[in-house]
Amino acid sequence: MNKKEPLLQFAPFQSSVDEAFWHRLSSLKLNNLGIDDSPISLIGFYAPCSHSQVSNHLTLLAESLPSESSEALLTQQTSHGNRNRCSVPGILYNTNTLETFHALDKQKLFKEEAGKIWDDILTGKALEDCSVLSRFLLISFADLKTWTFHYCFSFPALMLHPPATVVNLRPASQWLSTAEAESLSAACNEWRSSKSTTDVPFFLATIDANSHATVRLLKEWEACQKDAHKILFGFYDPCHLPNNPGWPLRNFLALISASWNLKSVHFFCYRENRGFADMGLSLVGEASITVPQGWKGAVPNAVGWELNKGRKVPRCISLAQSMDPARLAISAADLNLKLMRWRALPSLDLSVLSSVKCLLLGAGTLGCQVARMLMAWGIRKITLVDNGRVAMSNPLRQSLYTLDDCLNGGAFKATAAVESLKRIFPAVEAEGIVMAIPMPGHPVNSQEQDSVLDDCKRLHDLIDAHDAVFLLTDTRESRWLPTLLCANTNKITITSALGFDSFLVMRHGAGPFSCASDFNAETANSSYADMPKFCENNANERHRLGCYFCSDVVAPTDSTSNRTLDQQCTVTRPGLAPIASALAVELLIGILHHPQGILAEGDINSSINGATEQPLGILPHQIRGSLSQFSQMTLIGHSSSSCTACCHTVVSEYRNRGMEFILEAINHPTYLEDLTGLTELMKSAASFSLDWDKEIDDDDDDDDEGCVEI
Repeated sequence: MNKKEPLLQFAPFQSSVDEAFWHRLSSLKLNNLGIDDSPISLIGFYAPCSHSQVSNHLTLLAESLPSESSEALLTQQTSHGNRNRCSVPGILYNTNTLETFHALDKQKLFKEEAGKIWDDILTGKALEDCSVLSRFLLISFADLKTWTFHYCFSFPALMLHPPATVVNLRPASQWLSTAEAESLSAACNEWRSSKSTTDVPFFLATIDANSHATVRLLKEWEACQKDAHKILFGFYDPCHLPNNPGWPLRNFLALISASWNLKSVHFFCYRENRGFADMGLSLVGEASITVPQGWKGAVPNAVGWELNKGRKVPRCISLAQSMDPARLAISAADLNLKLMRWRALPSLDLSVLSSVKCLLLGAGTLGCQVARMLMAWGIRKITLVDNGRVAMSNPLRQSLYTLDDCLNGGAFKATAAVESLKRIFPAVEAEGIVMAIPMPGHPVNSQEQDSVLDDCKRLHDLIDAHDAVFLLTDTRESRWLPTLLCANTNKITITSALGFDSFLVMRHGAGPFSCASDFNAETANSSYADMPKFCENNANERHRLGCYFCSDVVAPTDSTSNRTLDQQCTVTRPGLAPIASALAVELLIGILHHPQGILAEGDINSSINGATEQPLGILPHQIRGSLSQFSQMTLIGHSSSSCTACCHTVVSEYRNRGMEFILEAINHPTYLEDLTGLTELMKSAASFSLDWDKEIDDDDDDDDEGCVEI
């Protein structure tokens, strides 16, 4: 060996493990392997260097591990034809305890893998499947309680003794003539474009006397010697360094020396730029090999442990935040919302959605659909209120219940719905409240009075603790008390009501005491507290949007007594509830993202009244739809000064008298009508008559005098 020639130095292989690999390994461990710590076949992937400043790593992905079938665990099938994934076989030893991981004889396992490489060289297997030259070893311990993974990699490289020296190493564009470089570049591009050879990482490149280059498989060595002017031993080099070849060359030189007994080797470090051969980045070098006679007898020494910050110690990675199923569910659930922000809806405020607290009054057909739609929008805090039980007829129409919820008399809807929500999405903060809502027209006796008052106070506290309230009950009178309480506290309130083939979805307007001075401390801290407010007695009162009861001229009363079965049940077309529920949730999202929040005026469409369309579109007051006509319309209804639920008179009476007022409204059917003036209005209407026999003046100019504007 010429002592003046420097030793050939190689850039070590580096590993890169995708999180999905650890997730698949965890699943295999939990569902298939158990305490079985037998070695598992792996497939790693690497590709030629494609950037002048960055080396490629050997990468492990989820598909690097076998599937969970028992047959696949025994062997790992290699897929071919992907130019960016040259497959490399590997072996995994996953221990059951951290102590076993540290105590494992790693050097013994390393030597075994080096011995496999040497055997493949001597038997000729490496000439048939050259990927075995880059065989690797992974040793790991998976702590599935803390989602922490300890691991170490090795890439066994056989050592020549004495070591190879480098005679010359230059960019290929300088080592070759222009014609040779162009021809070799074209031949390599053709090799990489062929599905059968694109992921074959070791090859022979020959250049004839006419500067024509050909790329061949290693097993074609004999044919190369006949007509070649120059022979280059090429390999896909993952390294980017200008003065060092990559790690795969080490075992390639061992193969060349053992198989063909060459003393001088011209090697070709193939590298790319944007998917094509780059002769300026690729290297060509001449290595001098001097090995003693009979060196094939024993397995050569090997090196190749991957260092961790310069030391031969294991690596440790904690994936607690991404590997825990609940956290993974959150990440997956938020993916669509986060992608919306990329282009479609940059103004989407995920923090508002995740923090808003929603109260759903009613856990039936509408309540189930609304709850699921809220979760899809990223809303995590949901409370459901219902005192009913799951009946056999419910699961088909009410999506949160199954047959099991109907057994033994039926589970309470509120609690069963919450359990179902948590099964669907473990991170939801859902609570079920079993309670009845006191209703006008359903009088209570003295024995029931305390219980009803407790329900009233509990409902008051629930509404006060939430930001948005959905009225999803199936009777008109059950919506009265929540409407009153929401008007008093100025809460976002959305009503959804179904007919047989028609529906109403509406948002209630702000309450009559929505001036800044009337807000309590909790309201003042809300996200819409700094918005302009309306007062009952100001000039803008006529613009306050109405509630569910504002268009009624009678007070809510008992609507369930003396009814046939089809009148007692919510008989509706099955497709109606999902439509109405989706619109109700979309209304809430629109309110939360509107600059005026609950005080936003009602839009009909963007071309009427100069309505300014928000990023989410218009924000209507009422949406009425008909399935029989497959039609939908948006309407506006302003507040009524005689409304039995939200007018200044009723809310003032509640503030002054509290529970005493509610009891009187419940027990006396005409009380609300008397209080709001509806009784007098009905009397005036009854006494009003038109004399249809009155002679009408034939003069066209007086026709308008006979018209009555209503």
